[in-house]
Amino acid sequence: MLIIFFYIFYVIEYYYWFFKLKDGYLAYKRISFEREAYAREKDLNYLKTRKLWGFWKYIRS
Repeated sequence: MLIIFFYIFYVIEYYYWFFKLKDGYLAYKRISFEREAYAREKDLNYLKTRKLWGFWKYIRS
């Protein structure tokens, strides 16, 4: 059931950025989950050390 909340938040955040930036690609790149993934893609142990709500710091930056 929690995966549903992930997708809801993902879509809401995408449309927020889409309407603000008027560009689908830039909106995708601004989604906090995607920003976290791109920032940590080289760290192979990140999932072992990631804290719950780790994406939260990527929302405001």
